[in-house]
Amino acid sequence: MVNPASMLIKRPSREFALHFSHHKESPNVLLDPEAGEMLNDLQVKLNTVLDNLSAMFGRSFQPKINVCMRQVGELLYQIKGPLNANARNSAEADADNVLRPLMEFLDATLSMFADMCEKTVLKRVLKDLWRITLIGMEKTIVLPQSNESLGAQLLTAATKLSNLKGGGEAKSLSPRQCAIMEVALDTIKAFFHAGGNGLKKAYLEKSTELSSLRYALSLYTQSTDSLIKTFVTTQHAQIHNGMGIRIVPNEKVRPDRPAGVERSVGEAIIQVDMAPPAAEQKLNVKVIAINDMKWQTSGMFRPFVEVNLVGPLLAEKKRKFQTKSKNNSWSAKFNETFPFVLGKGLKADLYEIQITVKDYCFGRADRTVGIAVLQLRDVAERRSSVSWCPMGPRIGMDETGVTALRILSQRPNDEVAKEFVKLKSEVRPAEEGR
Repeated sequence: MVNPASMLIKRPSREFALHFSHHKESPNVLLDPEAGEMLNDLQVKLNTVLDNLSAMFGRSFQPKINVCMRQVGELLYQIKGPLNANARNSAEADADNVLRPLMEFLDATLSMFADMCEKTVLKRVLKDLWRITLIGMEKTIVLPQSNESLGAQLLTAATKLSNLKGGGEAKSLSPRQCAIMEVALDTIKAFFHAGGNGLKKAYLEKSTELSSLRYALSLYTQSTDSLIKTFVTTQHAQIHNGMGIRIVPNEKVRPDRPAGVERSVGEAIIQVDMAPPAAEQKLNVKVIAINDMKWQTSGMFRPFVEVNLVGPLLAEKKRKFQTKSKNNSWSAKFNETFPFVLGKGLKADLYEIQITVKDYCFGRADRTVGIAVLQLRDVAERRSSVSWCPMGPRIGMDETGVTALRILSQRPNDEVAKEFVKLKSEVRPAEEGR
């Protein structure tokens, strides 16, 4: 039996070709400058109205596309096995099969639109449906999301990765499934191009939605260490947009107030001593003090500092230490030193130190007060230095960081991935110490 969706993929709908082949360009007409300006203004207004109407029209199909995407996902998850030569050879057929629910819907819908819509309107509708389709694929299949905020999603995933919202197993694409999705993206792109009768190839290739999906798939098959390395080497502005850290030779030198920092919740003073280069790079991290912590509580404030080493190849190494707590001290001296060892043969540039001040709570979870991140690339050449780090309420990240974290949050059996996601998802509570 011939699959109509497969036929559409190889040969665009007849309605598309007929509609566009009958379109003729309007002849050039010389107009009075004032009349031409008025017509241009009207054209801009008309284009704006058409853009808004086509976007509204496209959104009306989003629930159906989401249903189709869930069906595509279920068909994809049923395909098991390794990514070997046989699997690569069958990837195109597998992609056609998993896309069947979506392509049958798009075939019927867009063929009808091609017959009914004027060319400029149809292209607007195509652009909106292209965008909705790819966003739906990313959110439903590649990087499943719940209705919670990103921070809540990641924190939930970190604490209980084996269950997503609504129950069930966490969905994590295998290398073979990723290869099928790559072919599926080319198939969908060919459909919307329609042999030259639809959207231009340049527009499709440059769309941010396609770039986002392809980048997510490229990261998906990377190891946990590679994803953490990507995060550390790309996320240079996690706290206060990367502003405010002041590095001095020793703790006796007090720097000026931090520049470019808004709403600091406190300050951590951290000394890093790098050992001479060896097979395994060693360093000592000394928590000297915290200053001016912003924290309101009706009970006793018992701050302590948690120090985490973040980077690749640390699965078998000690990654976290914490100081003793202090009673009712909003500015406290600790002077506690902790030894760390980096991954064998790797440069310090691939690592960072995350400092988290927490309020110790007996009988319930400790509360996060403030977070600072010190990247070793900034202090490695000094061998010994002291950093004054303004603290913020949470980690900030760009699209690359968010994608890496979402992928890591779908690895239920990887302790390093779970620990990393939880660490980067910690947030100062809105109600502070209550």
